Amino acid sequence: MAFDIPRNQILPVDVVDVRLDPEPHPFERDNAEAIVANWAEEKAARPALFDGTVVLLSELAYGDNRLTGRCHAIRYSTFMLWRKLKPVTSAEHAFAHAMLISSDNALVAIRMGAHTANAGKVYFAAGSFEPEDFRDGLVDLDYNMAREVREETGLDLGTASREARCHALSVESGTAIVRCYRAAETADELAAQITRFVADDPDPEIEGPVIIRGMDDLPEGLMPHMRPLAEWHFSNGQVRLA
Repeated sequence: MAFDIPRNQILPVDVVDVRLDPEPHPFERDNAEAIVANWAEEKAARPALFDGTVVLLSELAYGDNRLTGRCHAIRYSTFMLWRKLKPVTSAEHAFAHAMLISSDNALVAIRMGAHTANAGKVYFAAGSFEPEDFRDGLVDLDYNMAREVREETGLDLGTASREARCHALSVESGTAIVRCYRAAETADELAAQITRFVADDPDPEIEGPVIIRGMDDLPEGLMPHMRPLAEWHFSNGQVRLA
């Protein structure tokens, strides 16, 4: 299967069948010394980085509105070397994106903190899949999205209306699996909640919220995959919700 997914297109996804393989990822197995050496450099530049556990794909394919993939638990240090070397034929990254839409139809994103690997970058609150995001070996997208949004912003996705269908956007940096959530609050109200949460957090991951009100309102530091997602949202207007 390898990586067989159309690139630079927003694809409808009704089924996500991405499974966690207990075997080591070939990229981590084959690059042990380089991982250690690169991690020393990364830590010297950003001492707050933590070598936790995330997952990295070894396969991903799309067909009939279905994403099918296989991934493996790796150390974050492995991910950082992969990120430096990509594209790598044996490994790719996928992550879930909760596209938060305010009651006044703005997009509410976040800017990452200066101590993080994506310092200053703007995207929807999200993070790599972790082993806890899998149920019986199958990724639980909604659990991952709710966990990451709560950890980074303090917001509860359970209070927002959830779109039934996901979408996927695969670009050079990875594949974003997107689900739209429409909040009852305005963008300013959501931003105020996030700002209060960040102020009260002794070790926040993010610098703060970023509101995007239209294609003429794109912020500095926007991750490349965010522009097509914003354009898709604002060109379609209202999102159909289940």
